[in-house]
Amino acid sequence: MASSARHRIRASRNRTTPTARRADIVKAFKQAWEAKDIDALINLFDSDATATGDGGGLASAELHPIRGAGQIARFFADQAGAAPDLTILECTVSGQPGLVAQQDGVTVTVMAFHTAGNQIKHIWAVRNPDKLRPWTTNRHPPLRPSPAATESH
Repeated sequence: MASSARHRIRASRNRTTPTARRADIVKAFKQAWEAKDIDALINLFDSDATATGDGGGLASAELHPIRGAGQIARFFADQAGAAPDLTILECTVSGQPGLVAQQDGVTVTVMAFHTAGNQIKHIWAVRNPDKLRPWTTNRHPPLRPSPAATESH
């Protein structure tokens, strides 16, 4: 059993996506999300992917995880249409490439991603304003602001 466990641990480490590739995947997700391109979004997700939101009862969020590439892609495409004035910034989230969504300059969502290979396995979206307070300071500057954010400054 111990040998089998060590083998599984080594195998999972070997599947870790390099940071630069993770950043490319997050950027591709951002672009497909902004374009509401469901097919591109579906291709970015693992077929068993999940997306989880945390609104903490203070902000809207799905009560249950969204499962499956198609369901997640449609959810995000619908969200892009519902909030056309959303600015999406590429940032470091928990030491990894992630996204921050702002509305009227206020951070409303922070998203962290787990990738494997070239696909997204899981998205964690924090929408709870209490948990977003650290993101309202300049302690988390964007790595690369979106073109729309650059044009408005």
